[in-house]
Amino acid sequence: MDVDLSEDQEFFRETTRKFLETEIPVENVRQLADNPAGFDRDWWRRGCEMGWTSMLVPEEHGGGSLEGEGLLDLVIVAEEMGRLITPGPLLATNVVALAVTERGTEDQKKELLPGIVSGDVLATWALNESGGRWHPESLELEARPVEGGFSLRGTKEPVEAAGHVDQILVTARTENGLTQFLVPSDADGMTITPMESLDLVRRYGSIQFDDVFVPASSVLGEVGQAEDDVERQLQVAIALQLAETVGTVDRIFEVTLEWMFDRHSFGRPLASYQALKHRFADMKLYHEANQAAATAVARAVQHHDEEASLKASSAKSYVGDHATFVLQECVQMHGGLGVTWEYDLHLYLRRATTNQVQYGTPDDHRERIAQLIGMDEESQ
Repeated sequence: MDVDLSEDQEFFRETTRKFLETEIPVENVRQLADNPAGFDRDWWRRGCEMGWTSMLVPEEHGGGSLEGEGLLDLVIVAEEMGRLITPGPLLATNVVALAVTERGTEDQKKELLPGIVSGDVLATWALNESGGRWHPESLELEARPVEGGFSLRGTKEPVEAAGHVDQILVTARTENGLTQFLVPSDADGMTITPMESLDLVRRYGSIQFDDVFVPASSVLGEVGQAEDDVERQLQVAIALQLAETVGTVDRIFEVTLEWMFDRHSFGRPLASYQALKHRFADMKLYHEANQAAATAVARAVQHHDEEASLKASSAKSYVGDHATFVLQECVQMHGGLGVTWEYDLHLYLRRATTNQVQYGTPDDHRERIAQLIGMDEESQ
């Protein structure tokens, strides 16, 4: 996304792209469509050796980044994974790594972070709830105080990689406010049901909590004080998601442009027709704006910009609409070929469409923008 990458970052991007193209090309993604997990853990560990899960973790726990700005390094991986619609819980695992790094006790950090960095421990974030609830104010899963800890009751869905991780970061509501818990995936009273996914290799599940007991030591941060933590996690999740979406569009735009020069109609390449040139100009404009918006969000979140939430929602609404628009235009440019199962274009459209609705739809974020700037108050 960023044209000002350092030499180390550029080398890291090239290395990551070569690794992905060699180890998990798009044809392998199709083969994983019937895999229960959608990805291979041994392959994931090799990616972790390259630093995919270390960027947001301090060095004393096995982490470290290239330039001291971990999120700006991590979005490079997200974008490259988007270019090949790569499987694996990059976003979910790194959000948990960030949460434990910033709010965990020393025992929690020692227990979880080395395993996350090495790839031996997979984690996910259980934030979303049925009915499209994702905003902290709308969450309903209840955590009731009991002797020695808390009892969780409610449902979280969709949760990425829910049935294939080791640890789940659960955002719940207590009588004093939002509280987060680190819950093992095999906790008693917790039922995980697979959900259908538009994305061929991204798995989601519904997690039912039936009075699941979690000890007080599982609380991440302070009881009732997690609202700011959740907001920070949302910002990071959106920054990574936007980078991945930009990667998907970038690759398909390249493929489509090449197709337009190779494909001839009435003795002329399709790219020579004026009407199609205008459409490509619009597509290029939207794609460049998507890239700029995604880069701006990554920088704002990395530097704890006071307007990071506003920038994240602005970019989420814009990219959500325009990324899928550009991909749909690319489908049209390919004609009948673009809608066939054998052609890869629909795989990219599936990924971008899934990202469009995860952690809030464009409409959700436009509403959130109105709240952040006080427009909703002015209309009352």
